[in-house]
Amino acid sequence: MILFHSEDDFLALIDRHFPRAGEGIVLSRGDDAAIIACPGQVCVTTDLFLEDVHFRRSYFTPADVGYKALAVNVSDVAAMGCRPTGFVLGLTSPDDADREYWEEAMAGMAGLARALDLPLAGGDLSRGDKLGLCVTIWGAPGPSGRFLRRGQASPGDVLFVVGPVGLARVGLAVLEKEGRQAAERFPAAVAAHLRPEPRLAAGLALAALPEVSACMDVSDGLARDLPRLLPAGLGADLFIPPALLHPEVTAHAAGHGRKPEKEAVFGGEDYALLGCVSPAGWPAVRAAVSGAAAIGMVVPKNAYTLNGAPFSMAGFDHFG
Repeated sequence: MILFHSEDDFLALIDRHFPRAGEGIVLSRGDDAAIIACPGQVCVTTDLFLEDVHFRRSYFTPADVGYKALAVNVSDVAAMGCRPTGFVLGLTSPDDADREYWEEAMAGMAGLARALDLPLAGGDLSRGDKLGLCVTIWGAPGPSGRFLRRGQASPGDVLFVVGPVGLARVGLAVLEKEGRQAAERFPAAVAAHLRPEPRLAAGLALAALPEVSACMDVSDGLARDLPRLLPAGLGADLFIPPALLHPEVTAHAAGHGRKPEKEAVFGGEDYALLGCVSPAGWPAVRAAVSGAAAIGMVVPKNAYTLNGAPFSMAGFDHFG
């Protein structure tokens, strides 16, 4: 085990992985605070990524940890119809996470940051009992100048998703049971859980369509997140056709005697985009966003059906 000699030693590791310059960075990390040029409005979001809450080191590689800690924040920016322009990182390191561990973790994060031309502006680090990362990220709207928001849907709007639903939850279930060897039978599900794909291009395309009324990313499952998307007093009739579901979702449900559509709706950590669009605008969504799939309709009452049967909305809740 190769330990850090000091905080400056740890910061030098970060400097090797993340350049200081970037779009909008007037003064980068190293001072008491960074200085960011933010002309106009920006969106800002933060996510914690904590050991034994959001991930386990038994089946997440260090590179997976670094990648996903950033990716889930990028997904929030995508859901706003924006592109990320910078981020800051806070991390906590226990004694058994040495230099080699953090080299790999920072490489995983930096690979995604480089692909997005995303600068690291600053942050903080500390010793702690368990490993944890906190990313705060900001982003700017695309050419449309529009931010996609929740709570703007109307009765009759088409509900749609971009990206698989239920697949990452299957990945979590098999990883918890079998560890990384689960990837032999469920490769797509394991990859969806460990390395979610932020859907930036789709978010920017949706923001450019005025008929799209609302959008969010699905992190706690459709059942938990759909009521968060809709205005108070509205509900939805969901239709999840078998063709929408990944074969690994269907196979996992069959192996446990469950209906695959419920596996999808009550899953979590999909980081798919969930949106609403007027019926007249749905053809434009399909044309602009590859893989967009209709899953139902907004209704003018606070009730939900799934494939014609009533059901109550519930999903993952940290405090439930």
